[in-house]
Amino acid sequence: MTVCFQLGAGPGGTVTDIPSMAGLEQRLETAIRQARVGEFDGSELTGGEAFLYAYGPDADQLFAAMRPVLVSFPIRPGQALLRYGPDNDTRAREAIIEL
Repeated sequence: MTVCFQLGAGPGGTVTDIPSMAGLEQRLETAIRQARVGEFDGSELTGGEAFLYAYGPDADQLFAAMRPVLVSFPIRPGQALLRYGPDNDTRAREAIIEL
C-alpha cells in the first residue's frame, strides 16, 4: 500500500510537516505491528508530497489497521493506493481511497 499526502507550501512542506510525519510513521508502525497484518516500510518526502509505504499479505486488512491513524492525520488532501498483488504484477487490481 502507498499513502500520499499533499504537504504545505514549499517542496518539503512547512516546518511542522516533518515532525507531524515522524509521529504519523510511529503510529502507523504500532498499528500495523499490533494488528499483525504486515510491516511499515518507511516514507519519502518529495515534490511537496509525503509518501508512506506498507506491505502485507492482505491489502484490506492492512488498510483496516492503518485507517484510524490515517483519518486522524490533519494534513489533506490524501489518498491510499491499495494493491492486490505483487509489485511486479502489472495487472494486479488496485483501489484508490480518498482520505
